[in-house]
Amino acid sequence: MPAADRRILTIPLNRVEGDLALHLEYDGAEVTNSWSSGIMFRGFENMLKGRGPLDGLVLTPRVCGICGTAHLMAAARALDMLCGVIIPDNAVMIRNLALMAEHVQSDIRHGILMFMKDFLNPIYENESFYPEARLRYEPFRGTSVIKAIQETKRMLEIVAIVGGQWPNSSFMVPGGIATAPTCNDMVSCGYIHKAFSNWYEREILGCTIERWSAITTRDDLETWLAESDAHRRSDLGFFLRCARRAGLDKIGGGHDNFISVGVQDLPPWTGQSLPVSLLSPGFIKKGEKTAFNQARISEHVAFSRFEGYGGGLHPFEGVTRPCVSGTNPDKYSWAKAPRYDDIPAETGPLAEMLVDENPLFSDLVRNQGPTVFSRQLARLTRPARILPFMKKMIAEINPKAPYYTTVKDIPDGRGYGLIEASRGALGHWMEIRDGVIHHYQIVTPTSWNGSPRDANGIRGPWEEAMIGTRLRDPENPVELGHIVRSFDACLVCAVHVCVKR
Repeated sequence: MPAADRRILTIPLNRVEGDLALHLEYDGAEVTNSWSSGIMFRGFENMLKGRGPLDGLVLTPRVCGICGTAHLMAAARALDMLCGVIIPDNAVMIRNLALMAEHVQSDIRHGILMFMKDFLNPIYENESFYPEARLRYEPFRGTSVIKAIQETKRMLEIVAIVGGQWPNSSFMVPGGIATAPTCNDMVSCGYIHKAFSNWYEREILGCTIERWSAITTRDDLETWLAESDAHRRSDLGFFLRCARRAGLDKIGGGHDNFISVGVQDLPPWTGQSLPVSLLSPGFIKKGEKTAFNQARISEHVAFSRFEGYGGGLHPFEGVTRPCVSGTNPDKYSWAKAPRYDDIPAETGPLAEMLVDENPLFSDLVRNQGPTVFSRQLARLTRPARILPFMKKMIAEINPKAPYYTTVKDIPDGRGYGLIEASRGALGHWMEIRDGVIHHYQIVTPTSWNGSPRDANGIRGPWEEAMIGTRLRDPENPVELGHIVRSFDACLVCAVHVCVKR
């Protein structure tokens, strides 16, 4: 098509954590190019330089108000490694319990409050599902919205019980945790967990977790939807009915590369044969899975608003020097571009399921490729994987056993903490020199998913996911909102601190 027939669309995107602008090339039929611009600078790495080794436990949870527990745990694990300490089983389980509670509330809040609202877009007014969508998902009034707010608020009480507060708790320390939950605390956590699980099964799934876990193929999914009115009336059932009607199983593909750093270390439990982690780590390139190795991670800044360097640098070597002169028009985002073996990779619940070889999601992606549909389905149903393990840990925590292994001094050296946060792979890399923080780098899930181009000119995952998308109305590109929100964008994790032009 002649260049004159092409249009550049600039789309500010709300309902993400932070500020995001999309710049798209559109030829009148489909998106042909895209640029994702995080428009704020995150300065936490530079704030930490010269501070005490423990300061990261207090400052980094403030990177994001949604996943502060995840940043705290990554920071604590970096210190655990540096100190060479093995933390007690109790501390492992308490840390996991808090992080899992944060995951569950995030998945539900995103799915019900953020993602489903797009079904109220005027473009769907003539669809049969529109009246039901308005009844369920109208902000602050919809039946599902009200219950999701109430139930997720209660779930976060678990974090407050074991960690003192949410968000921005600081109860994890090198060697374990700084709190000592009591028997009564565990009883309270069990009550909250049971009430939430009952609601999740009844309203979100429309079935028991055991029934949902039996679904292993696309055909099983169709059978499940048809077998019960409770299934169809649930929020998951609504999503299945309406997502395909809206064509969400045909958009949002991306590079077909996935990364997961593994989900929650699990302590040995008497009589149980469990994996080292709840979900295994790994990297998938075009369907081929290989073992994960953090040494293969690098960050590129060729198109990021930072002073440049050749190729990519591992986070232990990375630098964060903002470039605000405006002299380089190629630099268009305050997010860096993380890569694995110099390859862009998607992270998040879908990546976790694929790396762990979950049969349902492996079947969906093998037959349809990654899509908005499979990505959001993974997020809505991830609590079905998490909640049974939360129950097990609440039962196994022994308030009379230790929660902390003594750490007298924090030595000079390097350490890193890698976990799966609510939105995917999160890593903290730190170096202590002469008793203070000499170097700190944070690589967040949205940096992976929302990255700009790298030194090879390769688009980031959701930039690539835009390509080929057909827009019914360029003035109301709801399809692009579906795509970005399927990644659960959190720009405040990728970029922070406002810079005036």
